[in-house]
Amino acid sequence: MKPIFLVLFASGAVLLGVYALKGRAAPTPPERARALPPAQGAGPKQRPAAREAESEPRFIVVGGGATPEYTEVSLEQDTQLAMQVLPGPGLTLFAGGQGSASVRLLAAPARTESLLAQLGGIFDPRSARDSRYRATTLNAQPATLSNFETSLALAMSSSKEPLLVYIATHGLQGNEPRDNFVELWGGESVNVAQLDELTASAKRPVRFVIASCYSGGFAELAFTHAEAERGATALPRCGLFAGTWDRQTSGCDPNPDRRAQEGYSLHLLHALRGEDRAGKTLPRNQLDLDGDGKISLLEAHTRARIVSHSIDVPTTTSERYLREVMKTQAAPQWKLLPEDAAVVKQLGAKLGLADAAAVDRRYQELSSKLDALQPELDAADEELDHARSQLGAELLGRWPVLADAYHDEFAATVQREAAAISGVLRDSRFAQRYNEARVSADAIGARANTLDAQEAVVLRLVRAYETAGLASALAARGGETYARYQALLACERGVP
Repeated sequence: MKPIFLVLFASGAVLLGVYALKGRAAPTPPERARALPPAQGAGPKQRPAAREAESEPRFIVVGGGATPEYTEVSLEQDTQLAMQVLPGPGLTLFAGGQGSASVRLLAAPARTESLLAQLGGIFDPRSARDSRYRATTLNAQPATLSNFETSLALAMSSSKEPLLVYIATHGLQGNEPRDNFVELWGGESVNVAQLDELTASAKRPVRFVIASCYSGGFAELAFTHAEAERGATALPRCGLFAGTWDRQTSGCDPNPDRRAQEGYSLHLLHALRGEDRAGKTLPRNQLDLDGDGKISLLEAHTRARIVSHSIDVPTTTSERYLREVMKTQAAPQWKLLPEDAAVVKQLGAKLGLADAAAVDRRYQELSSKLDALQPELDAADEELDHARSQLGAELLGRWPVLADAYHDEFAATVQREAAAISGVLRDSRFAQRYNEARVSADAIGARANTLDAQEAVVLRLVRAYETAGLASALAARGGETYARYQALLACERGVP
């Protein structure tokens, strides 16, 4: 049977305010994609495509956030890149659909912050206030749950061609891995348990590539009903993910300059086309790790593990399954896992870490620095909140309506009292304290971001050594469990 490829690239959640340390206190030119025919009541009718194409899509692209505020332009760019890289025909869903003003971009920086922006920062801080919006350039239907379910049902009714589903949206963490979910347009979502149900009737193997925050929760799909205690699923499905179930990832950026962006899908999609992230052709042996003349999903995934400078710690269903069924390690047999061998060799050389012991030492060093920084982060956050509250109280003591921009008297008050309000924001001792707290919090947050990205890169090496040791021990044991592990690897090594 030929596989379905479900490629879900859901970009990471936006970080707001002072950085919070995770886990600490607190893809010849392919056919152009075609949009899914409108569901009843979902917009104007379109001329239907050929019946064969409708019944046999090779990929589904799903992009955008739950609202325009969370549909950063990088998500649109990644969706467009997927449509170019993945062989069609395919279906495309994006944000509010063709023509919707749902793409968020950074606005040109103002020389001085407006009075309204200053008040917003005090009474209603928001990450997207320095943004502008435009209509999407993609020919797509809305990325709603209904359209997503319809697309999957259509794809799973076929048994001839591979399918890829690419979701460029945000991911959030649940109480346990199978509760993690990716967001869809209009505030709807799909969690691991739901996706298990939606793909339970697939006639072909299903592959997922999910690049969202906490996407590793979807690795539970390796198990029956996405529950590890029920054992390996009989369904032929697997997945590759931008991060573990409990970590955020990169990839959602309102800056349209691709040179300024970073993210798992940017590297993976270009790698599938034999390129680096800037589109420059790479020597084949840098990507084709098994020498079969093709670039598999797992090889492209490996490229992202090696070259990305982000907070991403990519993982797979085979890694999750391996860690569930094997608790002891053996000396690594690198021929079993050329992908992990490439990570150890190339990333280790780049970081100057020659063996597992050196990798462990570096990881512990960075983790200790992050742990030591946490109290500073907490203190900076607390100081910023307190300073904001004090300044807000001073303003409200004179102009009570400033806390509610929808109040009938708000606009008139700001217009009439602009000079006096600006004076308080300029001269008040509380304003000075607030501004100093903002600068301090930003500086400490930048240090934490740098350290966290460094730690994540080293953690990829830690996991590569660990995976190789566990896989070697499982290979020595053999049996049905090892056969299932090999089946997951074979699935992940599929070529789009």
